Parts: sequence; structure tokens; C-alpha cells
Amino acid sequence: MDAREIERCIDDFGTDIYRFCLKLCADRADAEDLYQQTFLKALETERTLDWEKNPKALFFSLAHNLWKSDRRKQARRSRIAPCSNFEDAAETALRVEESVEESYVQKELAEEVRQIMGALPEKFQVPLLLYYLSDCSIEQIAAIIRKPPGTVKSRLFKGRSLMKKRLEDAGYEG
Repeated sequence: MDAREIERCIDDFGTDIYRFCLKLCADRADAEDLYQQTFLKALETERTLDWEKNPKALFFSLAHNLWKSDRRKQARRSRIAPCSNFEDAAETALRVEESVEESYVQKELAEEVRQIMGALPEKFQVPLLLYYLSDCSIEQIAAIIRKPPGTVKSRLFKGRSLMKKRLEDAGYEG
């Protein structure tokens, strides 16, 4: 398709495609990205648009396929290494009766843990993240990283030992 055809499609049924993207994503920013990707994908295709058939269906199909592909990619990534925000955990751990000093120490500790975790070798970091932040079992972690459960256990032990040693070196008592 060429740019003129895409422009005509945007004028004719762009709002319908956008509305569809918004329903799929349930988030305005993601819907805008999907909308742009849909028309970009159509622009990249070599075929010409047949206006006698239903051209709108082609764009709905492109948007849906791109959305499904992105969801599969996100699911695959979260199975491999789930993302978690340490600051959110530290914020929720803050109780009402804690003093400002205690909350500062907690935030400082969370930052130190984040830095130490980031400095660990990947073979220790991934099992620790999966075990403690995603609540995965040892068997699930073994399946994810394709190692035997015994290896996962030893990496968890070694990772915890490294974390403890580095925290003690930084002045935290364990």
C-alpha cells in the first residue's frame, strides 16, 4: 500500500480502528501505539488495497494480530524474568506507626538491595527474582531456566549468601 491509500483509510475509518485498539488495550497510550503500528504495518505490506472488498476488516485484522503478538511477547518475557518495582514493595511495607527515620532506613535498605541484586551474576539474579518477587516454586523456576531443581536450590542458596555478605559489608546486620 502507498501513503495515499493509508491516508484515505485513516480519513474513512481511522476512528473505528482507534476505538477498536482502545477496547483491546484498555489504555490510551497503548491504544495509540497499536493504532500507529497497525497503519505502519499496512504501509509496509506489498499488496494493494481492494476497495470493493471490506478494507476496514484488513485493518481490524492487522490491529488484532499485532495486539495478540504483543501480548504473547509480554507473557513470554514475564515468564522468563518478571518485572517488579522494589520501590512499590518498600512503600507498601511502610506502616503508619513507623517514624520518618525508620521509613528512610527502609528506603535506603531497599535501594541497597536493588543495587546488590543488579550486581549479582544473572545465574543467581534470575532465580532470586523469580522466587522472591514472583512467588514461583523451585519446580517452576527450574522449568523457566531449564535447569534441574537441585541447581535452582543451589543457586538460590548461593545468591542469598552473596546478598547477605554484601549487605553485611555495606554495614547492615543480618
